[in-house]
Amino acid sequence: MPDDDGTRPARVEDVHELALAMPHVTVVHGTGGNPVYQVGGKSFIFFRNPRPDAVDPETGQRYSDVIVFWVESEADKQALVQDEASQFFTTPHFDGHPSVLLRAGRIGELTRNELAEVVQDAWLSRASARRAAAWLSAHPPA
Repeated sequence: MPDDDGTRPARVEDVHELALAMPHVTVVHGTGGNPVYQVGGKSFIFFRNPRPDAVDPETGQRYSDVIVFWVESEADKQALVQDEASQFFTTPHFDGHPSVLLRAGRIGELTRNELAEVVQDAWLSRASARRAAAWLSAHPPA
């Protein structure tokens, strides 16, 4: 299966590659050395440390593979998390926060193209209006 058509299962490495492909991105490292991708000093994706609000319902073990993606609005968030089959979820800790969570262990349920859209939307939700307009102008919707 060709890697360049975007239909292959997404991988964690794709998050890094796609985030870094967006313009004006910097990477800082949070607690535990986890990467935090920022545009204009605003985070749009980060790899979360295990926390008590995101646990395996069967074992109670904290998830160690949670990735946080910013979204544009509460409506966008709900669209991603309301379907029980969705890979995206949220926790009460993120109530009122414009973001969704994804376990790295489920990232392969998305195609690379689907992940690219989530990463781009996360970047657009945090980029300045000028940067977002420039990027959208250069990348019109298909």
